[in-house]
Amino acid sequence: MAKVDGNSLVVKSLKDEGVDTVFYITGGPMVDVASKCIEIGFNSVDVRHEQGASMAAHAYSRVLGKPGVCFAASGPGVTNLITGVGNAYLDAVPVVALGGASAISQDGMGAFQEMDQVGMFKPITKMSERVKDARRIPEIINKAFRVATSGQPGPVYVDLPGDVLYRVVEEDEVAFPKRPHQVPRVGGDPALVKEAVALLKAAERPLVITGTGIIWSGAMQELQEFVETTGIPFYTTPQGRGVIPEDHALSFLGARNRAWKEADVVLVVGTRFNFILGFGQAPRFAEDVKMIQVDIADEEIGRNRAVDVGIVGDAKVVLRQLIDEASDSFHGRDELAWIDTLRGYDQRSQEKMSAIMQADTSPMHPLRLCKEVRDFMDRDAIIVVDGHEILNFARQSVPTNAPGHRVNAGPNGCMGVAVPFGLGAKVAKPDTQVIVLSGDGSFGMNGMEIDTMVRKNIPAIIVISNNGGWAGAGVMTAGRDLGFSRYDEMAKVFGAHGEFVERPEDIRPALERAVASGKPAVVNVVTDPTARSSTQSFAAYRAI
Repeated sequence: MAKVDGNSLVVKSLKDEGVDTVFYITGGPMVDVASKCIEIGFNSVDVRHEQGASMAAHAYSRVLGKPGVCFAASGPGVTNLITGVGNAYLDAVPVVALGGASAISQDGMGAFQEMDQVGMFKPITKMSERVKDARRIPEIINKAFRVATSGQPGPVYVDLPGDVLYRVVEEDEVAFPKRPHQVPRVGGDPALVKEAVALLKAAERPLVITGTGIIWSGAMQELQEFVETTGIPFYTTPQGRGVIPEDHALSFLGARNRAWKEADVVLVVGTRFNFILGFGQAPRFAEDVKMIQVDIADEEIGRNRAVDVGIVGDAKVVLRQLIDEASDSFHGRDELAWIDTLRGYDQRSQEKMSAIMQADTSPMHPLRLCKEVRDFMDRDAIIVVDGHEILNFARQSVPTNAPGHRVNAGPNGCMGVAVPFGLGAKVAKPDTQVIVLSGDGSFGMNGMEIDTMVRKNIPAIIVISNNGGWAGAGVMTAGRDLGFSRYDEMAKVFGAHGEFVERPEDIRPALERAVASGKPAVVNVVTDPTARSSTQSFAAYRAI
């Protein structure tokens, strides 16, 4: 009979689930897993910090709409994955994390790096499980992928003890799942679909608000068809942008705050009533607004606020049901007066921002940097944004026109994602332009992944808004100042392309040279440290 070891079973199981790319740092007891990933032909991206591996897997997953995979050695290697995995948990992204662990045979003996890794991951994953028998490796890895991608997506963790990985078993004693998991699609209750359409038809100021559930469901076409069938304007959460191009006639980005406050009926699809939506409550929305909520997870329906119609189902299927129900009743209807109101709000907002974006002041305003990046971007570019001021300014001014092509820290507000997110995004779509727009503080957290980009020939373009510290001057005092460091020179040391820019007119030529170099690049742009962004208040840090 043929024999097989646990390491081989791990890699075969990943391949059977459709995996072809992994992010990792090698080390015991995962050394042979790493080697076999290379042997089998995986795109194996070895990073400089395990946090970078889990973050890169996160961005890879977001861009491609399928699970990203990362792994690490036992002990501190595994614990270094935690920040990235926790970020994926709050962002509802299916990252599959594997970790080496001390031997089961030495449990409780004080073995090298012995700690409860499974327990550490339980609060920040949909599943955290230890493999205790090598013959069950394919079963548990298959389960991990099923759990990660079913219902509301999220990360999972599989713990792999060294003596399990190196145990040799009879291959015919191993049960191999036949194919990658197929996610079932569930439709909504037809009676509730009718009720939702009736509410929307009667509305004077309706809105559609969507989140990343549209992307995971692959419902982009259905969403656009529904919006155009009904003539209802749409907004998305920051992570869900690009599901409909943002220059669409029913997109009014500059009117967001007013639109949400004044809407009388809102259809919310594939996103949660969390802080990004102001928990669905006043003052973010009107006290008497009627809410229709569509979500794959029934526990999200009515969470944080009562809804008038709650539909449990897959976004793609339910949107098709809504289109079919609305086709006749909305056919030939005149444009709502509400559209002209939003158009006016949007125009005034854009005009106000335009003056700052055109200014030639020195040091330049971050919005001027955003303008130059916006004008340089390909229409389908992937834009990664990380930081404080630049994150908020870019949210207002840099559009996204393709689904999954907007990647930022998400509801965890996790700084330091810039470079690993750019790395993961470029690995996911190597032929697509990837631009990372980062604050200088955020860049410094995982800037060593520039070395990974150079070694692996991953030519993302990293643009730093360098305002000399954490946030704008005056936001904080203790520990704010970082100095205007020459991160471009650091990039050159690793073999990347570097540019230093102080004047607005020099940004475009610097970006063009960065692309022409064919290398990963850091364009270090000095921006005004006194520029302060304004955004919706998401958190209160001081108890009153």
